Amino acid sequence: MKKFFSHLFFLTLGGFIAAFAIESFLVPNKIIDGGVVGISIMMNYKTHLPLGMYIFVLNLPFIFLALKKMGKLFVLSTFYAVAMLSIGVSMIPVWTGGRHVSDPFLACIFGGVILGLGVGLILRNNGSLDGTEIVALHFAKKLGFSVGEIVMFFNLFIFTAAGVVFENWQSAMYSIIAYFITYRVIDIVLDGLNESKSIRIISDLSQEIGSAIMEQFDVSVTYIDALGGFSGQKKRMIFCIISRLEIMKLKALVKTIDPSAFIAVENVHEVDGVRIKSHKGI
Repeated sequence: MKKFFSHLFFLTLGGFIAAFAIESFLVPNKIIDGGVVGISIMMNYKTHLPLGMYIFVLNLPFIFLALKKMGKLFVLSTFYAVAMLSIGVSMIPVWTGGRHVSDPFLACIFGGVILGLGVGLILRNNGSLDGTEIVALHFAKKLGFSVGEIVMFFNLFIFTAAGVVFENWQSAMYSIIAYFITYRVIDIVLDGLNESKSIRIISDLSQEIGSAIMEQFDVSVTYIDALGGFSGQKKRMIFCIISRLEIMKLKALVKTIDPSAFIAVENVHEVDGVRIKSHKGI
């Protein structure tokens, strides 16, 4: 039950944060998001019918389409998140008294950041606010394009339409900036700021290096049997994960023990598991 209510809480929070960004930053400055939300904003501008109604109704076909591809949990989470966003865009103007940021440049930056935070929270909780990605997933194999390419095509069309609908090409350009910022923030929410590094070290002194790493960095290492391509000799590769702040210190330590050691470093966006200490392997 605790996990269930936590799931609902973050879906609700994400929906209302996204609604705040849309109503307080994007809509007043004729800036749109990509996908269904962008189409809804343009239709709201032309018809003056409630924005929340458009967001909810236009997303429904895509939500049902996702039932076959994504499963019931994703569909229910998406349905709930879209409902929260639809309610939010109707309530936020009342709560804020209609106050909004009138500078379009500030609006696209801060609107993009806040919208990215809201959408990121929803994605972290197995939901979505954008039906175009569901469509892209459905047609990707049939059309021979990647999901990203199809979404990009959709949004290119939507942002071009924004310039026509608002009769102002600056709106389209601000929308592209906001869209880019939104997706960079989504990446941060999903991957986190505390990026780690995975390290692979090949050396004839692997035992000494591994012991020194465990002692000085308080992390575990794993030894992997390897075979040299040119020499044909058996070697032991060291694998470990450390924070990005420790990478230079680790390199210096390895080179002190073996100046000819081979070191490969890769980004790790998420680490799940117990931080194992002393001499135990991963």
